[in-house]
Amino acid sequence: MSKAATATLVLTSNNVLVQGHSDPVPATVEVDLATGKISAIHLARRDRQEHYPSVADAQWIDAGDLFILPGLIDPHVHLNEPGRTDWEGFDTGTHAAISGGVTMVVDMPLNSIPPTTTVENLRIKQEAARGQCWTDVSFWGGLIPGNQKELPLLVKEGVRGFKAFLINSGVDEFPCASKDDVALALTSLSSTTATVLYHAELEPEDPPMPPPGSDPAHFASFAVTHPPSFEINAIAMVIEQHRRHPNLRGHIVHLSTAEALPLIRAAKASGVNLTVETCFHYITFNATMIPHGHPEFKCVPPIRDEENRQNLWDALVDGTIDCVVSDHSPCVASLKRVDIDGDFIKAWGGISTLGLGLSLLWTESQKNTTKVGIGKLIEWTATNTAKHAGVELRKGAIQIGFDADLTIWDPNAEFEVTKESLVFKNKLSPYEGMTLRGRAEKVFLRGNVAFSRDVGGGFSSLKPSGIFV
Repeated sequence: MSKAATATLVLTSNNVLVQGHSDPVPATVEVDLATGKISAIHLARRDRQEHYPSVADAQWIDAGDLFILPGLIDPHVHLNEPGRTDWEGFDTGTHAAISGGVTMVVDMPLNSIPPTTTVENLRIKQEAARGQCWTDVSFWGGLIPGNQKELPLLVKEGVRGFKAFLINSGVDEFPCASKDDVALALTSLSSTTATVLYHAELEPEDPPMPPPGSDPAHFASFAVTHPPSFEINAIAMVIEQHRRHPNLRGHIVHLSTAEALPLIRAAKASGVNLTVETCFHYITFNATMIPHGHPEFKCVPPIRDEENRQNLWDALVDGTIDCVVSDHSPCVASLKRVDIDGDFIKAWGGISTLGLGLSLLWTESQKNTTKVGIGKLIEWTATNTAKHAGVELRKGAIQIGFDADLTIWDPNAEFEVTKESLVFKNKLSPYEGMTLRGRAEKVFLRGNVAFSRDVGGGFSSLKPSGIFV
């Protein structure tokens, strides 16, 4: 066997989602294992004996009718290491991600201790992550009061953007940024092309409170404390700021209210440099689906009504919303209070999702009245998230020269979400008990097998091979 033959991985299927095609097509993909890059794509199922007689069995993958998809990029995860590794960590979090076909994550600057708000803190986080990651990893920086001089220094270290909370973040070490703080930060970053991400809620001086005597274990008692107006007012402020800094993209994280869509559409139409994400949970659930005393459904901003849920889906379809992310934000079970009192007001606000995202979207796409195919779902979870994360020249598509981050996906597989099936550390999720459709069977990271469902636990004999990008 020639040296060239042993350095090539070949994958073929009747259903490969090749860049430039909206639906899967018959294709054969060649990967140069020396570089981890896609070296050739042929728009046909190629015969092994005719074209690849020297390729070893382990380097020949015939997926039949299963989909071959680009690896997903999830640019909104909280891995919490160092400092809160009892909540999650780089090992368990990226384990969960790769099991769902996610081959790159971008870690949020909180809820680790320290947060990623200085160059020193970035290096502490990178050192904690080194050697543990099953996916490729990048890092957002944090924008907090007083750290505007650190932001250009973090850009020089490879940080592509900065997250700001416009409302209380829930952790003391990451205080919220005022309008003046944002203005100072944007001025500090004006010579860069960094992205600024916003938890876009603005709380008034006299915020709404649960009605007297209301049951704190009832979801509505919490939801009333985060009305749509919080998001609308914050998004209006973000738009105003970014009109003044057109080279800096503003990004709205986890949009939950469809009432903000007209404002977003008008801003984009007028040329404001703005992108928007929503989350799998806002697309999957509506408020009436949330049981009494189950704060595993609590997130901030909250899940809203059915009309809102459908309007978010439609806004993804028409391009108003750019992408869908997990906002994987776990905690220890006691902070969710499920086995204590079910108090939505006191419980930690965050939903655990890593590993389930594409299955959730595929399941919804099969029943939603606004139909979309797998190509559109990949646009939301790989193509556009790669752009958002700044890696669109190497990831997010099956294209020659790109990283061979590939997922073999069974669109017909059905499975029940159980505690045992969850791969992240704290196995508490509102998706438990749901039957989902579509599942990653094998995942390649730069041409190397990073997950395979046909081996014990999906990871037997494998080692983490993720790098910082």
